[in-house]
Amino acid sequence: MEQQGRRVGSPLRAYEALAYQRIPSLTGIRKHTGLSFPVASAAMDILIKQGVAREFTGRRMARLFAYREYLAILNEGTEAKR
Repeated sequence: MEQQGRRVGSPLRAYEALAYQRIPSLTGIRKHTGLSFPVASAAMDILIKQGVAREFTGRRMARLFAYREYLAILNEGTEAKR
């Protein structure tokens, strides 16, 4: 049961870091959460798969992330009108 709690807890901690930092790197997420690099990376992958976060650098190293809801708010009213 503890293993499942860790799986849920790590993405939750990463989510909190994502909401706090707006566009964090894995290093920023690690500093905010205290998670190891592999755990922080796996947690962010879970948040991406769930549609909560978006990775927008397209790289394996020095990835940056954004909280999808912030992106939606920032994009409001910027859509091209047809």
